[in-house]
Amino acid sequence: MAQTLHPNVAGSLFATDGKARPLQDTLMAVTFVLGVLSFITSFFHGLHLLSSWAGLVGLAVGIYGQWISVTTRERFVLILGLGAAGVGFLISMANGGLFGGLIGS
Repeated sequence: MAQTLHPNVAGSLFATDGKARPLQDTLMAVTFVLGVLSFITSFFHGLHLLSSWAGLVGLAVGIYGQWISVTTRERFVLILGLGAAGVGFLISMANGGLFGGLIGS
């Protein structure tokens, strides 16, 4: 448990290694934004296309982000974004899905 003896780097909540990780931070932000977008728009029946695609892309980006994440901060925000994207995606799939209204009638 030697890692617990190192002081936390100022300005980096949970990112205790002190290294800049722009790719992981970008994936984390994109996943969170798409997850929140998907979750909020899933409650409006007419926005199921936006919600389902935002949720699907959010899930894909979040899974890749989890695969390459290094710190607890990244994983924490990615899990929040993945959860929101997953719930939004599933609700919007129940309301019409990815191609609802575009294929046949």
